[in-house]
Amino acid sequence: MYRTAIAKQYSMAMWCLPETGELQACISLQPNMVVPKPDLEQSPFGFLFCPFAPQGPHQNLFIKADLFYTAETGKLTAAPDVPVQEYESFRAALKVPHPNSWHISGPAFLHAYQQEDCFTSGVAKAVQAIRAGEMEKVVLSRDYLEQLPSDFSPVAALEAMQQAYPRVFVSLVSIPGVGTWMGASPEILVSVNEEKVFHTVALAGTQPAVAGESVASAIWRQKEIEEQAMVERYILKCFKTLRLRDYTEVGPRTIIAGNLMHLRTDFKVDLKEVDFPTLASDMLALLHPTSAVCGLPKEPALQFILENEGFDRSYYSGFLGPVNSATGTHLYVNLRCMELLEEEAILYAGAGITAESNPQKEWQETQHKMQTMRRILAQF
Repeated sequence: MYRTAIAKQYSMAMWCLPETGELQACISLQPNMVVPKPDLEQSPFGFLFCPFAPQGPHQNLFIKADLFYTAETGKLTAAPDVPVQEYESFRAALKVPHPNSWHISGPAFLHAYQQEDCFTSGVAKAVQAIRAGEMEKVVLSRDYLEQLPSDFSPVAALEAMQQAYPRVFVSLVSIPGVGTWMGASPEILVSVNEEKVFHTVALAGTQPAVAGESVASAIWRQKEIEEQAMVERYILKCFKTLRLRDYTEVGPRTIIAGNLMHLRTDFKVDLKEVDFPTLASDMLALLHPTSAVCGLPKEPALQFILENEGFDRSYYSGFLGPVNSATGTHLYVNLRCMELLEEEAILYAGAGITAESNPQKEWQETQHKMQTMRRILAQF
């Protein structure tokens, strides 16, 4: 199914929600659909794929679920309004073998890559700016070009991620002219489940997870505690902007995501009891890009990133996920991810910079975060 979609130049997404173990996929039989401003409540069933910078060169894209697959039934289902001719052509093409390939955004030399000295000097500059009162926090990221194994397969890699990281959102998105992205994200941006419960999280602070060690024994430095508190305060500020008072807050608590531990606070709103039908869309507009991937205050942090990071984040630290599926809408921040090129993968990772940040420790944090995808590549 995946190879047929790629061969016919269609957009497709495959994903598995945390703790479900159920692989799902959708394919659009139409050209790329651009969504200037996502309207989650009115959207048809499909998959959103949106960039980091709202006003940048990359567009919000929507993969409409003309075809939908779930591993639970093993069936490919067509939407009621599917283009009939394209659907019949796709079904016929399923019977023909297709090569193992994926959509790519361009050759490796078209991308800029961050070296260690550039990243650490950027962190030092950010610490100076924070101490001077220009902002409270900024998230700086970097990318790295890794050779793809000769026998690499995106679908096999997705299944490996599903097995290795069952507690996070794993995804594979491939769009003609845009490229192919894979990731294992621990961070919910906004979701509304089938029970009509809205959910978002404050996730920040990072340390390596030690095999066999309980989360109860995690010790957090003041830097990580304050970083996570900043994200919490930003979510509460968004609630206040919307004049929303009825919510539950649980945390912060330590969670394990892949090879890392984080601090996480969950915020939930029962929309059956709170009359706020557009809460998901309204919070999405206020939150993105979140303080966990951008900084605080948002405007000076974003400006600092664009002027000092030295590469185009593209869809890294944007958001993605299914919209109006049978299990609801579930949008995640595009973290712990990689972009597939023809023979290489671009790995992405970032770190939250505060007044107490040490440039070398922040570099090490990005190294730990890149291990999430390196472990998958190492299986080939």
